[in-house]
Amino acid sequence: MSGTSLDGVDLALCRFELKRGRWSFDIEKSETVPYSFVQKKKLTGLMTASAETLAYENTGFGTLLGGLAKTFLAKHRLQADFVSSHGHTIFHQPHRKFTLQIGEGAALSAACRLPVVCDFRTADVALGGQGAPLVPIGDRLLFNEYDCCLNLGGIANISFERSGERIAFDVCPVNMVLNLLAGEKGKRYDNGGSMAGKGKVNTKLLQKLNAVPFYRKPFPKSLGREEIEKYFFRIMKNDKSSVEDKLHTFCEHIAKQISAVTNKRKGRMLITGGGAYNDFLVDRIRLHTNLEIVVPERIIIEFKEALIFAFLGVLRWRNEVNCLRSVTGASRDSCGGAIYHP
Repeated sequence: MSGTSLDGVDLALCRFELKRGRWSFDIEKSETVPYSFVQKKKLTGLMTASAETLAYENTGFGTLLGGLAKTFLAKHRLQADFVSSHGHTIFHQPHRKFTLQIGEGAALSAACRLPVVCDFRTADVALGGQGAPLVPIGDRLLFNEYDCCLNLGGIANISFERSGERIAFDVCPVNMVLNLLAGEKGKRYDNGGSMAGKGKVNTKLLQKLNAVPFYRKPFPKSLGREEIEKYFFRIMKNDKSSVEDKLHTFCEHIAKQISAVTNKRKGRMLITGGGAYNDFLVDRIRLHTNLEIVVPERIIIEFKEALIFAFLGVLRWRNEVNCLRSVTGASRDSCGGAIYHP
């Protein structure tokens, strides 16, 4: 798994078992391989690269991922049935009927000498869906003891049951903006939200953020980097507040947007993703919602998305539904993903 926050590549060896109609799981080993400065710069620059460069990097990134998988398995003396890969999103424009996650499956399979399941989003987009979020099928089948599942990654997304259907959508940016702001102070991220806690709310900035057109769209809806750069990055760049005030204000913005989509719900909400370590942000969410906030053990916080993409691969391998129309707005449920053999 490689997410929009560009922390690195998450690898997890996951075991799944189906008994009496219920799935169980175990994350046996996990590891994050951080991106170097050069790799981050390369990935963020591919949106404006030439077609030749993009094609070249697609194959190269697949080879990189395959090498990481092979090294990970050898290091821990493990075996796997196949590799399930999300790749890294470069373009996501479902309104224009396309999405692109690089990490070419054939190159990945050749490098690790295992079957590969990848390219999970394009089938849903072809069926008129958003191609995102895909995690909710895992929330429904693996984490159904919670009333809501909230992921605070580069982008916040939420899922819950409503009238017997799973509903899910992207809520707002999180670490894509928070990490950008922390970078102005020479930090990779705002550790525990300590810088945000030293700031104060800028009311005018908060109003501008809340007025972004994305929030007026009905769900199903998803956020791409293109939209985040167009609106959120620009708003932050043009504001003259201190970094601490911007961080504080954006945390308040995140909490308010999450509150707006959960204010009629009760029960327990599971929070995962890197944002779960931002104590200031979690406290703001807790303040603005009526839900009991559950922050799980570290391995679930950090590797839930990798776990669920492994599970999407299992469902694809079994030719079972792994993408829900109630979540994405597609014309039907589907079984997405391409399979490559070495």
